[in-house]
Amino acid sequence: MSTASRDDTSTLIGRQPVLEALERDDVGLEKVMLKQDLSGERAGAIRSLAENRGVPVQYVPEARLRHEAEGAAHQGVVAVSTPIRYREVDEMLTEIAPTWGAVKETLPVILAIDRVTDPRNFGAMLRSAVAAGTDGVIVPSREMAPLNAAAIKASAGTAPRIPIARTDRLADVLVQVKERGYWVCGAEGTSDTTLWGVDWDRPMVVVLGSEGEGLAPDVVDACDTLASIPMRGPAESLNVSVATGLMLFEAARTRAETASNSPIND
Repeated sequence: MSTASRDDTSTLIGRQPVLEALERDDVGLEKVMLKQDLSGERAGAIRSLAENRGVPVQYVPEARLRHEAEGAAHQGVVAVSTPIRYREVDEMLTEIAPTWGAVKETLPVILAIDRVTDPRNFGAMLRSAVAAGTDGVIVPSREMAPLNAAAIKASAGTAPRIPIARTDRLADVLVQVKERGYWVCGAEGTSDTTLWGVDWDRPMVVVLGSEGEGLAPDVVDACDTLASIPMRGPAESLNVSVATGLMLFEAARTRAETASNSPIND
């Protein structure tokens, strides 16, 4: 098995090592790279396993594979692993709150991220999520920053402390979580409702969009409500990681106040 270590990631080189990694649930994979004209039974198996795991597959030129493999014989296949395994959405949601009743009783908060492409922003968002006591994170499989060494560093090492699930269809997943009893609130700078006007005392999914474009139209459609962060100074917007912290800590503050005002049962 051939690997090349790069900070907190490893490059798996060759068909068999990549196949074995795809077959193991305890190995997190950021992406699989295949030579553009690669064919054959093993190549088909790799594509199929990657699709089942939700691991993005990229078709790249020979020169890119040579670079990634650092001179090793790559057989047209290279994969990049991470120290953190992405979860399945249903698996993560079931572990957080397995039933409708559990969702309503425990009031989980989940962060959903829509196409944030800077790993440092991704890591900072994870850091805020962990600090605010968020129960889990959902990210899209495509147009999303990798969970690589830069993201883990920006999270100040907190990324392994929160479950992160990945999906090909974020908008569809948001509809599904609503069926589980969650309320979905998207961050949208033009909304007339501010984050202080949202009823946070309920099971929540907080959705933050990309640095430049914000939330995708289908993601907006899947939200129950949209909330803005009011600005008093001459700034048009906040960094997405800062906005994430404000939204999540508002949800955390509401829960803390509710808990402090609840009667104590003897």
